[in-house]
Amino acid sequence: MFSKNYIQYLVHFHCDRDYFECHELLEEEWKKDNSSERKKCLVGLIQIAVALYHQRRGNFNGAVRMMQKAIDILNKEKTAINNLGLSYEKLLLLLEQRLIEMKAKVPYSSINLPIINNELLNICKKSCLEQQLTWGSNSNLQKTELIHRHKLRDRSDVMKERETAKRIKKQQQGK
Repeated sequence: MFSKNYIQYLVHFHCDRDYFECHELLEEEWKKDNSSERKKCLVGLIQIAVALYHQRRGNFNGAVRMMQKAIDILNKEKTAINNLGLSYEKLLLLLEQRLIEMKAKVPYSSINLPIINNELLNICKKSCLEQQLTWGSNSNLQKTELIHRHKLRDRSDVMKERETAKRIKKQQQGK
């Protein structure tokens, strides 16, 4: 019913607060579908994680932009959000409140998504225990590898893919 990537997104979102990993997991899930069938609600959830990542780093402009985009998308995704086991109404209220805080440059604090599907919540908590994580724990603001993860990651595979794409494009243009 719920994908492994979505469950792991929720685990990271509510346990270690690894929003970078949340982004990676749901982006992978989103890309599984053909471009015409991709679920917009997943983009909204990705953008929530990215907004919180920016807020935690003190990048309020980036946080506000991402949160506004997430709200804009999710406003149109009531059925999809409910199907993901979340309360649509509570989620939008939570995001609107967080957006106000971001605009006021209020420092980051952890939030929990309003999971209303008990089966999903139990699966997430079980996964959390298996990974020796604590459900609902606050973000460790001293953990620099978590806060600045985008700067510390290995991007060699991404760079290689970009070079390959450039080479292919150049070859196609030459024909």
